[in-house]
Amino acid sequence: MKTRMSLFNELPGGYEAMSGLEKFVRSSSLEHSLIELVKIRASQINGCAFCINMHTVDARKAGETEQRIYALNAWRETPYFSERERAALALTESVTLIAGSHVPDSVYDEAARHFDNKQLSELIMAIVTINGWNRIAIATGMMPE
Repeated sequence: MKTRMSLFNELPGGYEAMSGLEKFVRSSSLEHSLIELVKIRASQINGCAFCINMHTVDARKAGETEQRIYALNAWRETPYFSERERAALALTESVTLIAGSHVPDSVYDEAARHFDNKQLSELIMAIVTINGWNRIAIATGMMPE
């Protein structure tokens, strides 16, 4: 695969708008480690090599363990993630795969048990933002460093 084009160069205003969403997500009250897990998991589902590479590097820098990163695509079958993280990962999967079953009430309700309305809103925005970045990276052929 090769890079097709640079959205940054071709449409700087659009790239700047996406960057604004990213800055908003980073400034949220959610813990950085949780945001990185969400970004990695959505990127795994979407098959975005560029974003998987970027966010596993960022997660390691933030102190995430290799074991948890390697097990993330099988989080349900491991004891490595807290109930709060599990709720966020389930919501991430449902929002990322929204065409399949939308977001079931059970998934939303479980997330709402672990996050207040503001945090849940921030979590949804983080999921939506990484899904947008995944689509940009895949469509334009962004390559991992």
